[in-house]
Amino acid sequence: MKALILSGGKGTRLRPLTYTGAKQLVPVANKPILWYCIDETVNAGVTDIGIIISPETGGEVKAKTGNGELFGANITYILQERPAGLAHAVGVARPFLGDSPFLMYLGDNLIQQGDLSHFLKVFSQNQQDALILLRQVSNPSAFGVARVDETGRVVQLIEKPKDPPSNLALVGVYFFSHTIHDAIANIKPSTRGELEITDAIQYLINNQKHVVACQLEGWWLDTGKKDDLLEANRLILDTYLKTSLSGEIDAQSQVIGRVKIGNGAKIINSTIRGPVIIGNNCYIENCFIGPYSSIADNCTLIETDVEHSVLLEGAKIVGIHQRIIDSVIGQRALLSATPRRPKALRFLIGDDSQIELT
Repeated sequence: MKALILSGGKGTRLRPLTYTGAKQLVPVANKPILWYCIDETVNAGVTDIGIIISPETGGEVKAKTGNGELFGANITYILQERPAGLAHAVGVARPFLGDSPFLMYLGDNLIQQGDLSHFLKVFSQNQQDALILLRQVSNPSAFGVARVDETGRVVQLIEKPKDPPSNLALVGVYFFSHTIHDAIANIKPSTRGELEITDAIQYLINNQKHVVACQLEGWWLDTGKKDDLLEANRLILDTYLKTSLSGEIDAQSQVIGRVKIGNGAKIINSTIRGPVIIGNNCYIENCFIGPYSSIADNCTLIETDVEHSVLLEGAKIVGIHQRIIDSVIGQRALLSATPRRPKALRFLIGDDSQIELT
């Protein structure tokens, strides 16, 4: 059994963060999204992992993730020259995959930990050609949607239908036998110009192959947008964070609830109310850090209130006297107040940024 994790694409929905980095490396609870996928795969017993990378961000993914030693895995990097669809990515990975059965995991998706092991066992025991995961959603038109019969066998897959036949969306985790390669060889690009994995699975269905669906009962998030990223951060902190207080916390500070503070961090005259994670070598003075906040390494916060937000490495916030909520702040970004007149707002804002003022 092998695994194929997709870490290509351009991450347009998370711009401007993804102009300078891979969307799969954006952190949730101070850990890259991609690493959750790798950990979950290894915990399910699959350690031979191929990672699809793009020319634009592949170097960063390789440099940060390494050869797999960090995870107890063996990682092979596979270059997809252009974003030509999920099925195209499988085709590019064929030399790595051979005729081995494999699981495919979209590297910007998160599912509840432990679920992958269960579904891998179901797939392995029943010798299926494909096993897909479905989740009930309130907006099925935004997803690939499945129609299944009463036995759980998949009848039809439809990509983002205007009139959905069900509310069962395709989760970004798939299990395939070697028969998927023949299916990919027999499909044509969609109207988007891409080889769609839904078309390849539909080919299996049309040719009476054994395609089964299982419903995912735990949570699932596609972290491609800011609000989804914040929700993933909330769920991870809510579910898995354990208290660990390193660094220096002065006598005037309060730490309440489940909070993790990294090595070298300094907390001065501040209140930290968990669940909160604060990285290494952060400096926090005269601040309130509220629930569901993740602050990466080397951040500086002075005279600031932050809640339900994600700060990436090296971000600095000084003297902002309105509470910052529901925000994602990029690497080395600076937010500050200045006393000089005229009192005005001054911005240097990159492409595709979003600013809300009240």
